[in-house]
Amino acid sequence: MDRDVALLEACGRRAFLRGVGALAALTVLPSHAADIPVRIGLTPVFLDDQMSFLSQWRRWLEVKLGRTVVFVQRGSYREVIDLLRAGKLDFAWVCGYPYVRHRQELKLVAVPLWRGEPCYQSYLIVPADDSRTTTLAELRGKVFAYSDPDSNSGYLYPRYLLTTQGENPDNFFSRSFFTWAHRKVVEAVGIALADGGAVDGYVWETLAELHPELTRTARVIERSPPLGYPPFVARSDIPTVELARFRAVLLDMADDPQGMDLLHRLRLDGFIPGKPELFDEIARMAARVRNP
Repeated sequence: MDRDVALLEACGRRAFLRGVGALAALTVLPSHAADIPVRIGLTPVFLDDQMSFLSQWRRWLEVKLGRTVVFVQRGSYREVIDLLRAGKLDFAWVCGYPYVRHRQELKLVAVPLWRGEPCYQSYLIVPADDSRTTTLAELRGKVFAYSDPDSNSGYLYPRYLLTTQGENPDNFFSRSFFTWAHRKVVEAVGIALADGGAVDGYVWETLAELHPELTRTARVIERSPPLGYPPFVARSDIPTVELARFRAVLLDMADDPQGMDLLHRLRLDGFIPGKPELFDEIARMAARVRNP
């Protein structure tokens, strides 16, 4: 309980840290750096007009950074992390779980604010016509849908919850599978392809706003405590001046009219620098699952 309260308090403190971004923005990149593209890794997002959005975001970032920006999209967090660790990406928007697993090889850049906080939750869902199931424990022997093996909300949290209940996540369900996208978890549960699933609460809430016909096919039975929101990270050897410039652009996004429009389309409020400690609870869950 004390740990949950501490985390809630950490999420509630709105870092005065925006001033850090303003200072970082004063740095000047070497002239030759302007000729080298900034490579940013992403996994699939849920936006219907994804290509249009990414095109607009890329153009905005290019103006702010004064450099060409290339978005590199992959189907899983692992592919993005591997590219980042190999130096083939400069920055990436990843989940808290792979961040804590590779924390020594990555640099934290910024953390989004959703509904005013740098936190989100994992939602456990079942089909809407399942009126009896109220907890994950009641899904023993059923079929379960995960999103990605490196997802905190879509994989780690339900396995951690089972572990704390004395269960072995590897044999608790009769079958489990990966959908490789949170939206697809909702769809799989909604058509009863799975008896339950784990989904990013931010994705669920955004789908409920944009596509209520999808979330009406399922219902939430449990929610995790607040956890550190998926952050932007950088490769370990990124030059300090480049990291500072990119961080400053993200931190100032909410103060720019076009940047605010992009944030609105993402259903985000802005970015803060964040601290590695924000993800300590995720690290604790990962350690518990590895050593039940």
